[in-house]
Order: sequence, then C-alpha cells, then structure tokens
Amino acid sequence: QVRLVESGGGLVQPGGSLRLSCVASGSIFRLNAMGWYRQAPGKQRELVATITSGGSSNYADSVKDRFTISRENALNTVYLQMNSLKPEDTAVYYCNADLKRWSWERIASNYWGQGTQVTVSS
Repeated sequence: QVRLVESGGGLVQPGGSLRLSCVASGSIFRLNAMGWYRQAPGKQRELVATITSGGSSNYADSVKDRFTISRENALNTVYLQMNSLKPEDTAVYYCNADLKRWSWERIASNYWGQGTQVTVSS
C-alpha cells in the first residue's frame, strides 16, 4: 500500500505563515510529480502548486509570490511554505502524488492524502 500523510496545518492569523509537509510511504518504485490541492467549504478542490521530480514548479495565480513548494526526493517528501496567509486561504489542504509502485508498471497511478486543515482567522 501507498500512503500520503500530511502534517503542519493549523490556525494562524492573517499575515502569518505555515509549513505543510507530506510524506509518501509504502512500496514506491518511482515518485513523479507531487502537489498540493485545497478545498474550501462549499467549493471544488483546486490546484495550489505542483512540483516535478526534477524540481520544476507550478502555482495557482492566487498563491504566487506567497507560497513555495519544494521536495526532498530522498525522503519522498513534499513541502508547502505558506506566507502572508489570507482568510481566503482557509481550506483543507491535500497532498497528491503521481507514482509507480513497481518497475514493470507502464502508467503511473495517482494518490491522495487525507488532508490537513488550514484556518486563517484573527
């Protein structure tokens, strides 16, 4: 089995910072792109940021210049540094990974974590 476990969420005041972490564990042959998505109450899940195994990143316009995604390939871990947080950043943040469990697999599979709550409020 493959598990993605997020951590680092919590309550923070507007303008504050949080750092989310996500560790992928289990039978993993190759970890490809990883990313963060979020879902606010009553809204659809949306992309926050993604990063390839080579380190190329992509961000939603709403978080550019405030959030930074990074990863440590040796630890199968992806991070999301969130600065200058706003109330509209409040959501459950989900980790996502595209990976192959076995060397013989032709197509990678997509996995989700359980999510971590981020609340931005004074």
